[in-house]
Amino acid sequence: MSEWVLDLKGVRKTYRGGVEALRGIDLQVPRGSVFGLLGPNGAGKSTLVKILTTIIRPTAGEGQFLGERVGHKPTLRKVGYLPEHARFPEYLTAREVVKMTAGLCGMKPALTKIRSEELLNRVGLADWQHKKVGGFSKGMKQRVGLAQALVNNPEVVFLDEPTDGVDPAGRRDIRLLLEELRAEGKTVFVNSHLLGELEMVCDRVAILSKGEIKLEGPLTDLMGQKVEYRASCGKLTSELQSSLEKKGGRWEGSQLVIPVTKAEEAMPYLDQLREAGVVVESFTRNSMSLEELFMETVGTDTPGASPRPPQTNRQAPPLPPTS
Repeated sequence: MSEWVLDLKGVRKTYRGGVEALRGIDLQVPRGSVFGLLGPNGAGKSTLVKILTTIIRPTAGEGQFLGERVGHKPTLRKVGYLPEHARFPEYLTAREVVKMTAGLCGMKPALTKIRSEELLNRVGLADWQHKKVGGFSKGMKQRVGLAQALVNNPEVVFLDEPTDGVDPAGRRDIRLLLEELRAEGKTVFVNSHLLGELEMVCDRVAILSKGEIKLEGPLTDLMGQKVEYRASCGKLTSELQSSLEKKGGRWEGSQLVIPVTKAEEAMPYLDQLREAGVVVESFTRNSMSLEELFMETVGTDTPGASPRPPQTNRQAPPLPPTS
């Protein structure tokens, strides 16, 4: 079995009128991961998912999905899908929605009963399973959507804005569910405008813009491309300030910003402060957030956006004060 659940090379899609939705996508996604598929509106995310789910065909390119060529319809039995703005017949109960999806998957009635109960309990709707979805809040409908997406015990799940309309407690529950699915060896493709949520759960991300992948890789590596350390200091002389600036540091109020990527590289700065008798009140590592990474990568490609400089204000918990 290949380590890649998805392996694409040179995938293109051109619509009528010469509109290029995808311009040569090369992408590999490992099994058992939570993969963030990100990009502004019109980036090509939906087109890529439609190709993988055989709704449309690519104009050019090749690839494998779950060990079969892209476009192999029987592979869809191993796939679950929650589209954005998913709608279900409002006269059906939550349990009937899940059973309907199970029927479309060809699942036997006995197994359908077991899976429906299990999944509705898993998404926190056990007490609501016999209520009609027409009376549900948007967040509750999203939970029903998650249950139906998992009814066939898929190897791969596509989730488009799964936390849309979900309250903070519900978003936490969904994050935990994604972590459980990953632990079970499933691969989850997730798209969301709540980048802070994705940051907490994704292993890897791909950022698309104008039909091309602008950035892809392990999230921790991408966010760690711009790192700096900050030391909050007590009183010090202007001569010491100037000396630290000559080393490459800069001052933001009482904080010394040290432009290095490893903690050991910051030690000479701290040693100089301590030798001068300066109290170092805190020492923190700052890295780029996913939102900052996204805006730096495709910010000016977003309709109505204007260029803005990247910031590195994500702080890890401070280390104990040093004196």
